[in-house]
Amino acid sequence: MQKLVAVTGATGFVGPHLAAALGRRGWRLRLLVRRWSPLPSLAGIDAEIVWGDLSDEPALRRLVEGADAVIHAAGLIKARRAEDFWQVNHEGTAQLSALVSDRLFLLLSSLAAREPRLSSYAASKQAAEDVVANRASPWLAVRAPAIYGPGDRETLTYFKAVARGIAPQPAVQGARLSLIHVEDLAEALALAVDQPPENGVYEIDDGHPGGYGYDDMARAAGAALGRQAITFPVPRVVMRGVAAINGLTQKFGGPAQILSEGKVNEIFHRDWNIHDSRLAEALHFAPHFDLGTGFRDTILWYRARGWL
Repeated sequence: MQKLVAVTGATGFVGPHLAAALGRRGWRLRLLVRRWSPLPSLAGIDAEIVWGDLSDEPALRRLVEGADAVIHAAGLIKARRAEDFWQVNHEGTAQLSALVSDRLFLLLSSLAAREPRLSSYAASKQAAEDVVANRASPWLAVRAPAIYGPGDRETLTYFKAVARGIAPQPAVQGARLSLIHVEDLAEALALAVDQPPENGVYEIDDGHPGGYGYDDMARAAGAALGRQAITFPVPRVVMRGVAAINGLTQKFGGPAQILSEGKVNEIFHRDWNIHDSRLAEALHFAPHFDLGTGFRDTILWYRARGWL
């Protein structure tokens, strides 16, 4: 009989790729989907749908009942209020984890959790990790770096700027960051559920030693778009100004924006390179995409759908 995995976050950026990777490995899927969200595109993969969210305990009980493993990929990356991060990322994790007492619980976390002082988002992700680290049964927390790939709307703005000949970057010297294509992240998570290493917090990336500088990103994006972009350092004070404007528009009913004061703190942190390759070594994980092929794949997807 096929094993059953319960998954949150199926309608987000990572979720459909994760569902596809699990389906390829023979898992039966049960997905938590908010009632106001469209169903994820699962490319023919059969999945049982549980309607609800992380605050809906009966839905969470239905989600995990009889599941052999749980992957908690849902999370808030932008919010109007700092407490919203805590409510979803910490309290939601705590509620779900409490219902899974004897099976593997895998939390998709973020490298931001390594620096909780920088933002409310980062602090909420570390708090979520603390929840699962106190479990008596098997658990994993996988910290992802910056994720890009088909379906991502947050990095689309960057590619649009490069397409116009400008590659914006924070005005901070010596910054390094790790990256991973969403399909590679999904494959790593599916592998981790198939053959889980010992309990712990792990980091994952595309395997490029030392990560990347912003100039590397500009060159790769320019090559994929067929043009040379001029790098444009953006001072911290400018980003803080934009973040302040975003805060005001949100206060008066506008949509939540990714660029907040906390996000500016994260952007100007110099070290977003992974420090730990244990997960890739344990799983014998070999990423399919490097930065060049990953950016090309993403841009082709954007163009095919008229996003770029």
